[in-house]
Amino acid sequence: QDFFKKFLYEPLPVESHLDHCMHDHFNAEIVTKTIENKQDAVDYLTWTFLYRRMTQNPNYYNLQGVSHRHLSDHLSELVEQTLSDLEQSKCISIEDEMDVAPLNLGMIAAYYYINYTTIELFSMSLNAKTKVRGLLEIISNAAEYENIPIRHHEDNLLRQLSQKVPHKLTNPKFNDPHVKTNLLLQAHLSRMQLSAELQSDTEEILSKAIRLIQACVDVLSSNGWLSPALAAMELAQMVTQAMWSKDSYLKQLPHFTSEHIKRCTDKGVESVFDIMEMEDEERTALLQLPEAQIADVARFCNRYPN
Repeated sequence: QDFFKKFLYEPLPVESHLDHCMHDHFNAEIVTKTIENKQDAVDYLTWTFLYRRMTQNPNYYNLQGVSHRHLSDHLSELVEQTLSDLEQSKCISIEDEMDVAPLNLGMIAAYYYINYTTIELFSMSLNAKTKVRGLLEIISNAAEYENIPIRHHEDNLLRQLSQKVPHKLTNPKFNDPHVKTNLLLQAHLSRMQLSAELQSDTEEILSKAIRLIQACVDVLSSNGWLSPALAAMELAQMVTQAMWSKDSYLKQLPHFTSEHIKRCTDKGVESVFDIMEMEDEERTALLQLPEAQIADVARFCNRYPN
């Protein structure tokens, strides 16, 4: 009984996890020039919750003791290791083994709020010949998607999904969150019906996808690669509209199903402008939608850039 009371009345200490994501914090602070050298980085850490907890629970943070010397050595080692990793990822430069300055990749990572390993992956994987298929693979491999859940028996669902998507994967491991991300992105672009769980995973994936694609655009344009940069911009539009670039433009219209699109194409109506140019009665007869939905279509057409 006392054992359970202990859990009720003595809360567990909350520990800092800053040391698990230190690289991204340091990178952002270096970009904003809060940290300009290694001493600044050590000073920055002394203002954190991590520093407060180190003295209270040293074993949790792999400290041998809590004397000033122990703390100082541990922080210096932490800073050295973190900055060295950032330098290897080409996010920052270190001059005279002391001063730090942001590089282009670091600025892109900080601006779009993405992981330093992701920007390194983009820098190494993107090239002048990258197309939409390659972009989907590269974005799916981002560190941001490492924690997408894989549920029991879900591999069978993903295996079936992999047969239906346009870009087939080579030797996919269906228990890999990155493979799942790729399949769900393609399913989103194909507007496939998914289970509620997969739908919620897709929403989580999409919440990060645009940031990652925009970072790809910046990396590609920094290298002066026009064609893949345009492909990345097109992918951003595809993800927003949930359609492939080869699909009918009419798919963007609200409440439009494949039956509506087929009826329109049979009548030679192939673009949003064709819909706008039709007479009201003719349009109503063709679309066969309730008034409220026709109003949504009209609102979309009025906002469509010409």
